[in-house]
Amino acid sequence: MRSVEPVATGSVAAFHHECDVLVVGFGCAGAAAAYEAATAGADVLVLERAGGPGGSSAMSGGELYLGGGTAVQRACGFEDDPDNMFAYLAAALGPHADAEKLRLYCDGSVEHFEWFRARGVPFNESFYDAPSWMPPTTDGLMWLGENAWPYTTLARPVPRGHRPAVESWGGRLLMEKLVEAARAAGAACHTDTRATNLVLGADGRVAGVVARRYGERVTYRARRGVVLTTGGFVDNEEMLADHAPVLIGHGKVSDGLDDGGGIRMATAIGAATRRMGEVEIAMTALPAMLVRGMLVNGLGRRFINEDVYPGLFSVAAVRHQPGPYWAIIDEEGYEDIPARDLWGVRPVFVAETLAELEESLGMPPGALEDTVTVYNRHAERGEDPYFHKDPKWLRPLKGPFAAADPRLGFGMGDRDSAGKGTGAAGFTLGGLRTTVDGEVLNQSGRPIPGLYAAGRASSGMHGEGYISGTSLGDGTFFGRRAGRAVAREA
Repeated sequence: MRSVEPVATGSVAAFHHECDVLVVGFGCAGAAAAYEAATAGADVLVLERAGGPGGSSAMSGGELYLGGGTAVQRACGFEDDPDNMFAYLAAALGPHADAEKLRLYCDGSVEHFEWFRARGVPFNESFYDAPSWMPPTTDGLMWLGENAWPYTTLARPVPRGHRPAVESWGGRLLMEKLVEAARAAGAACHTDTRATNLVLGADGRVAGVVARRYGERVTYRARRGVVLTTGGFVDNEEMLADHAPVLIGHGKVSDGLDDGGGIRMATAIGAATRRMGEVEIAMTALPAMLVRGMLVNGLGRRFINEDVYPGLFSVAAVRHQPGPYWAIIDEEGYEDIPARDLWGVRPVFVAETLAELEESLGMPPGALEDTVTVYNRHAERGEDPYFHKDPKWLRPLKGPFAAADPRLGFGMGDRDSAGKGTGAAGFTLGGLRTTVDGEVLNQSGRPIPGLYAAGRASSGMHGEGYISGTSLGDGTFFGRRAGRAVAREA
């Protein structure tokens, strides 16, 4: 890997560019930081290594995890409050979620929602009440696991998945509005510019960066500070091997440029990191199919309630279960799935009996039969005592039966160039340890003067869990705080 050792201020004869605040990376966190810093009166410059802004944020579904009583929630008939939101997220993002950041996020969620609307992000006041990775509609509100066990025992179920008013992938619209807002506030941008090293003063203060643009060395001085919003490290195989090997061999949810560069530059000057082994995993199993049937491992056994947030069954499978994994459903269940929720997924194995199906799937004889027999016995009574799936989804499964293979995917980035896949793709959650205002901390727990971080370059609210919308939400919320804090620097 390239060297990321800091460059001394004294070794820079003259800086090519100067500004008050230098933001490195123009995804959602960078746009939020740039907007707030510029609005506070700072001279802001954003560096983006790609040919234009957006990053991995623009390629996302666009979900924002927001709650506490937003206008969309109220319009759809749901009552929420920050305490209820906190109770759910503390469990869903844990264990070991950052309670201080999480508390601020929940308390400020309604204001944050209104901030998005003020930046021109549209939200329809309508509700998509079906299990899905991403609704194929323009509905502005969706469930993200709040209505599944065990969370229903910990918090009042309220949907908090807020989506921009666009069908399917909403990340591009979201980023268009945020970039437009940052530029309108006065932030400038240099594209095709890759930051390579931090510039460090004799007093230990971060004073800027060295970058490469079209092969040329370019230096930038930041009078007030540098904000790293460079993304995670899922595209860096060496860093994955060191910190998050569970993702090796799987697909990557990124724009291809999440190589951990910002994290490495900061750790080269003594920055601390947090939760570097934590990841999000998305398995290409169809939620609408699983709730009507079951998810089983390679031994034909269930291992989770299938109505949970899809990332939870994905992590449970890839981290803890023997593969391959199969979505098992009967004919009645398959025909009950609305066409818009099928995403083109079709079973690859169909059989009249479970014995025939488990033979086709290479399972131990009788394993799947035993699983379905137990499931059916309890489903007849409207119960799922082992995994607590919501009773509304429970009914005995009857032949003919079918199995869908997640390894065939449905377009979520889990394919390699040869068209093969593992059925899973992911990204990293760990990063630089920061305060609630984005100050990067050193190994002694003290802020590194002049250095801030937000988004997936930092370790945000997450502990060992993840819910859709908490990356875009966390990145923008704490990106805003970092932008305001760095603008206040003398």
